[in-house]
Amino acid sequence: MAARSKANRILAAVLIPLALLTLAGMAALWPSGSKEGITLANPYSTAPGVTFDTGTIQSVVTENCMQGTSQQGTSQQGAGQQTGQPTGQQGTGQDSAGQAPRQGSDCTFAFTEPDKGGSPVKVVINPDVASSHGVKPGDQIRYLNLSNAQGATGSQGSPAYIFVDFVRTLPIVLLAVLYAAVVIAVARWRGLRALIGLVGAYFVLANFLLPGLVEGKPPLLLTLVGSTVIMIGVLYFAHGFSARTSTALLGTIFGLGITSLLAAWATDAANLAGVGSHDAATLVNTSANISISGVILCGLIISGLGVLNDVTITQSSAVWELYELAPGSSARQLFTSAMRIGRDHIASTVYTIAFAYAGAALPILIIVMLYDRPLMDTLTSSELSEEVIRTLVGSIGLVLAIPVTTLIAVLVVKATGIKATDGQTGSAPYDDGHVHAGDLPDTGALAAAALGERNRRTGVEPAAEPAVESAGGPATRRGRRADRG
Repeated sequence: MAARSKANRILAAVLIPLALLTLAGMAALWPSGSKEGITLANPYSTAPGVTFDTGTIQSVVTENCMQGTSQQGTSQQGAGQQTGQPTGQQGTGQDSAGQAPRQGSDCTFAFTEPDKGGSPVKVVINPDVASSHGVKPGDQIRYLNLSNAQGATGSQGSPAYIFVDFVRTLPIVLLAVLYAAVVIAVARWRGLRALIGLVGAYFVLANFLLPGLVEGKPPLLLTLVGSTVIMIGVLYFAHGFSARTSTALLGTIFGLGITSLLAAWATDAANLAGVGSHDAATLVNTSANISISGVILCGLIISGLGVLNDVTITQSSAVWELYELAPGSSARQLFTSAMRIGRDHIASTVYTIAFAYAGAALPILIIVMLYDRPLMDTLTSSELSEEVIRTLVGSIGLVLAIPVTTLIAVLVVKATGIKATDGQTGSAPYDDGHVHAGDLPDTGALAAAALGERNRRTGVEPAAEPAVESAGGPATRRGRRADRG
């Protein structure tokens, strides 16, 4: 307890000024919230008489499409202009190019019972949905109701009810409840605090970072300040105020700084301008203050926060656990043993980042694969370059954060100056009949020594031979063999 108290004082001297500086930067960069000069059409706005309704599908039929395709195409284009939606997405029996179907072609219709009551209505299903996922009785859907709009009645050959999307509220809510229950059941109060901290992180993202980017604030400074505030909040709220958490925070801030510098350089050097992205084109036409390169830069930094936090808190905890189990170990022994854990973590997190992107971008990867382009051209193309750089920048930041976090943790625990319980430190031999980490000639036996020390303190007798017999005993030799392996 005395070591932890002194470590907290040492870390507070560094972190408190840094936190105050971050809060001052947040106050200076806080967006006004004004949306003046922003022009963005809402795709879910409707003309008078047109509504978005929900209902449950009762039956699905495939019938000949309505006659009078010229009227159908005209009325659907008018409905698309009224609602601000592309006509090719309105499920009118048109193909992806927006062409009206030929006479005699089949369309899929779903007889749907409206949630607001009334007789079932005949909703036309988008051809892409009908051919890929399909619809079935019992599905809840959202559809466009044109029955009260002028010129969109079924008597004129145009469908009055058009599929828009599925209603996914129930499965998403069930998954969210299950996720929260599993996290709380396993991690208990710490898991609950982590979930609440996640809500706070999204508050900073939605009220500080995103409006700041819209108003044209400096993207690098904005993201650094916002990410630091998020990390301070989620780390202390989830893990509590302790020397371990403070050490992890310092390592996280270092990794965040490295990631930010690399992201800023890569965004400029690789000319990441969002070319070819529909969302980027929409933002460019929305406001002159929005910088697509700045948005990409912000995304490169934020995408690595979760994994970065993961590795730093793990390394900090590893150092403190090793220190508490073997307080007589030297700084070199602590660092070397903790880095063994860190190397395993590096290997797994590199895969984590790469596979997370691959899983989220499978459609793009399939399309690029079908292009049959050379591998280097594919990886440097506008479709993949941003995600490749995101993976590389995030991986470099977290890999460098592991040894730095380990070093900070070792320096903090050794700077506490707390002596071992028997009053001896360093590598001098002990005469109390117990084995200490300082007695060991290499770090391969540190884990075995720590286990033996814990058994001595708790009074637990080992099931087999003692974990450590002497500095040159079998346990040490086993540690040496493990170290060489």
